[in-house]
Amino acid sequence: MKRSYLVIIGLVVFGLIVLLAYRSSYNKAISYQENVDKAWGDVGASYQRRADLVPQLVETVKGAAENEKGILTRVTEARAGIVNAKTPEDMELLGKEINTAINLAFEAYPQIRSTENFGELQRQLEGTENRINKARGDYNEAVKEYNSHIRGFFNSMVLNKETFPKKEAFKAAEGSDIAPTVSFE
Repeated sequence: MKRSYLVIIGLVVFGLIVLLAYRSSYNKAISYQENVDKAWGDVGASYQRRADLVPQLVETVKGAAENEKGILTRVTEARAGIVNAKTPEDMELLGKEINTAINLAFEAYPQIRSTENFGELQRQLEGTENRINKARGDYNEAVKEYNSHIRGFFNSMVLNKETFPKKEAFKAAEGSDIAPTVSFE
């Protein structure tokens, strides 16, 4: 009788160990799977940030450059005295512009800031692409961790392959290994 109790207790302990190991493996697989999903969501969020930010930055830089162009054109015209005066109102305006031109002769030329804006745009674009690259790397790392877990010896036998399918790492688009040609024409 004692021997049968020991066998039963041994089987219960063994079953409990197997159950706890399965539970731990299952919970860890769930955690890794969620990390993969979160990492892919972060990649999408980075893409969305780029889609939201870049057009706004480009429009801001274009607007600032257009504004500066207008200011510089007016200043240059005033300094050069380029005015088509045909009416008395134009003559009055000519007098004001000549006064402005005289005053401007003693002022510093307006400082060009659009070049700085273009530089800031480039920095923002680079930062955005770096964020995307980091998010892709984090996603691939999460996929590696998840796939390593579900494909392990014990886990591959006990985890359902439909519930825990192997995930694919981020793959670059076809032809992205070739450097793009930059042209300023």
